[in-house]
Amino acid sequence: MTIEVAEFLPILLYIVLIALVIALIALVVKMINTLKKVDVILDDVNQKMIKVDGLFNVIDNMTDYAASISDKIIGGITNMINLVFRRKKGKDDYE
Repeated sequence: MTIEVAEFLPILLYIVLIALVIALIALVVKMINTLKKVDVILDDVNQKMIKVDGLFNVIDNMTDYAASISDKIIGGITNMINLVFRRKKGKDDYE
């Protein structure tokens, strides 16, 4: 009734292989459930980003408008300063 090593090792190998396959199946099932949860979270984040994107577009347009107005004001001020200094230099040259 003794079991030889040549008979015992394949049986042990099959038992370990079956345990590994069962563990792998359980791991795959848990990964699928986790990926479903991640997919739901990503959809929610994507919907919120679409809503916030409109707000960011409005803010971006307002800053562009404010920058163009400030550029026009600063350009007008520098043109006035240039005109004042040119006139003074011109008057000094004629005197």
